[in-house]
Amino acid sequence: MDTAEESGKVMDSNGDELLDGDDVTVIKDLKVKGSSMVVKRGTRARGIRLAEDDPTHVQARVDGQTIFLKTEFLKK
Repeated sequence: MDTAEESGKVMDSNGDELLDGDDVTVIKDLKVKGSSMVVKRGTRARGIRLAEDDPTHVQARVDGQTIFLKTEFLKK
């Protein structure tokens, strides 16, 4: 297990710690499951919320919709 996962910290793709309310940028085009929506690289997600049960996911509002994003595709 990674040391960040053991300590309960949520990290972005660059290893920076993410906190509730942070603004992040998507680093890769992502297809949204269950929707025809595609989140393009460089899209800004504002005011993220950390998922309580999984440190690899955050909840964010993108283009007016609330979606879960994997932290490996985000940078602060």
